[in-house]
Amino acid sequence: MSATPPVIAARHKGFNRAEIVDRNFTEFVERWQGEAGPVPREGEPVLPGSGLDARGFRELLESQLISRQLDLMARVLRVENKVFYTIGSSGHEGNAMVARLTRHTDPAFLHYRSGAFMGERFRKLPGMDPVMDSALSFAASREDPASGGRHKVWGSRPLWVLPQTSTIASHLPKALGTAIAIEQARRIGHPLPVPADSIVVCSFGDASSNHATAQAAFNAAAWTAYQKLPAPVLFVCEDNGIGISVKTPEGWVANNFRHRPDLDYFFADGLDLAGGYAPVQRAVEHCRATRRPTFLHLKTTRVMGHAGTDFEIEWRSIEELVAVEAADPLLRSAAIALESGLYTKAALLDLYEATRARCFAAAAEAGRRPRLTTLEEVMAPLAPYSPAAVKAEATRADYAARRLAAFGGEDRLPEKQPPRHLAIQINQALHDVLAKYPESLLFGEDVAQKGGVYTVTRGLHKAFRGSRVFNTLLDETTILGLAQGYANMGLLPIPEIQYLAYFHNACDQIRGEAASLQFFSNGQYRNPLVMRIAALGYQRGFGGHFHNDNSIAALRDIPGLVVGCPSRGDDAVAMLRTLMALAKVDGRVCAFLEPIALYMTKDLHEPGDGAWQFPYPPPEQAMEPGEGRVYAPAAGDLVVFTFGNGVPMALRAARTLEAELGWQVRVVDLRWLAPLNDAFIAGQARTARRILVLDEGRRSAGVGEGVITAIVEAGLGATPLARVAGADTYTPLAGAAFLVLPGEAEVVVAARGLA
Repeated sequence: MSATPPVIAARHKGFNRAEIVDRNFTEFVERWQGEAGPVPREGEPVLPGSGLDARGFRELLESQLISRQLDLMARVLRVENKVFYTIGSSGHEGNAMVARLTRHTDPAFLHYRSGAFMGERFRKLPGMDPVMDSALSFAASREDPASGGRHKVWGSRPLWVLPQTSTIASHLPKALGTAIAIEQARRIGHPLPVPADSIVVCSFGDASSNHATAQAAFNAAAWTAYQKLPAPVLFVCEDNGIGISVKTPEGWVANNFRHRPDLDYFFADGLDLAGGYAPVQRAVEHCRATRRPTFLHLKTTRVMGHAGTDFEIEWRSIEELVAVEAADPLLRSAAIALESGLYTKAALLDLYEATRARCFAAAAEAGRRPRLTTLEEVMAPLAPYSPAAVKAEATRADYAARRLAAFGGEDRLPEKQPPRHLAIQINQALHDVLAKYPESLLFGEDVAQKGGVYTVTRGLHKAFRGSRVFNTLLDETTILGLAQGYANMGLLPIPEIQYLAYFHNACDQIRGEAASLQFFSNGQYRNPLVMRIAALGYQRGFGGHFHNDNSIAALRDIPGLVVGCPSRGDDAVAMLRTLMALAKVDGRVCAFLEPIALYMTKDLHEPGDGAWQFPYPPPEQAMEPGEGRVYAPAAGDLVVFTFGNGVPMALRAARTLEAELGWQVRVVDLRWLAPLNDAFIAGQARTARRILVLDEGRRSAGVGEGVITAIVEAGLGATPLARVAGADTYTPLAGAAFLVLPGEAEVVVAARGLA
């Protein structure tokens, strides 16, 4: 198709390119001089040889026009401060074909240029209005059905479009995880919220395909398919040849993906509805029938720039811009409309202008709707907490038969065993929660037959089989993507990250994706999970930084994330029950930090005293989030706030201080590191003569700052206070590690300074 040359004004640098694109469509139709063929009936091809019928074309065209007019509306109204997002879909309108050929029950994780996809998917259910819903989102109205005014996102609960923000491929791992979860749920007999033959749609740009997160997803998909495991994900690469201003080398996407083993490649021209429809259909049908990861390379273009603030004329030649605008897919769709005889010039222009009027009318109405006006409204879906329901769930013990089966009989129940250390108690607790929640899955590197690096998951694979306890490939991004996918399908995942330092490789899967989902979906979607991390230092100098990471701030900085850190086995059991209940009841994303150096610790003061082993709490016992443990609650000469490894350290230092200074020392184990319980901290500080904060995190970014802030903001800043924290460095090998991490001697010295 050769478009009619753009008007002369299009070559003038002073013209708004959105206005040019808009005018090009009108002038293309007005100047069209082709000959219309016989009008096809509803079920006949729109053009001879096309896989798209006449009715399908009409509806796809309408979806394309809705997407285009929403873009144009946004460009006009942004200067009036009525629209707050201008990354548009212009040039990508061919993705409407993907929406038409998939079902509204096929979960979709979309590229931000998916306006036409959404317009077409809205047809799948009656009574839905893509224009008004989109206008509310553009206007940041709290009535926006996708995010409640928190972001301009493509999303819909009824249409199974899980909302995305402006991601750079970070949604690909969870899309793959969702596809794998569809099959995993079937294997364990868990009812699915979507049909069993559903596929997952995941779209992204050509530039994003190079991102490490995307490559992790492609690799994991191929790794899965190589083992003949189903992974029905349709990766849709919308290739417009440019990422903001960086051009993709010609042919790069095809060359990179066409011959990848176990990633089945299809190409379709997304600029041409008549020619591109059949290849898209083949890709969708292939993915659904074979249950294999499928890569659909969809040719698109980008007109009107990356966003409203991207003035391409400043860095692209006018000739290049004109050529891009001449390849506008709406011009090809206009040609098909006229060549097929389905529309006259007048009828097509009337539809174009009627769609414009509809979009502006919706925008005007959306501008009259209320916006978020209070902090409470903004934060409402971020971190839901139902105390009574969580407590009831955490202490629920109606699974006695499954417990007996998991532990091998009445006399082997953990509460009937002698006191044990942390690793054993966590292991028993995992047996317990897997028995309690048939929908739960435990997975990660080495967790199955080996039982984990520290044997914490020993025996779980045998007790619950490989469909519920299994190893993954060595990639934290994939592990956390799988966790989100399983949660999307109603499962309750317990992913393991082998060391805290390894979490940083995949932090965005929690920060940008998992923890943000309830916020950006206004609570409509949730991905409950409990992430276990072997963490912290004090491994007698073994392993260096990657096995002694104390970077807790990276977790505490994630909005909505619950972070728990036990120092002893009985606490670990009760906390794990509470975390599972938070995930189950309120859909919370949780992190459970397990201090590696305390896994095998049995003694507290002297070798053989067994004072750091504790009885297993019966299943009716749990604890409230934020509930700390207080040692010597009546003591007040010195109060030490700490957590994790700091607890036994502080207790040993307390004995020294009591002998040396005659002080009565209270040790407060915070246990919950995010959110900190400010009221609990203030209550303990209020009766203290002196305060010491022992933080094994780093001095510039740990937990201690939060503790001190809670004390000061409670008006207790006059109480003598000292802090002992880790140094601002990585942890070295051998004995040098103890120069970096806080020690008992430092606690004693700091306390003396308060005397």
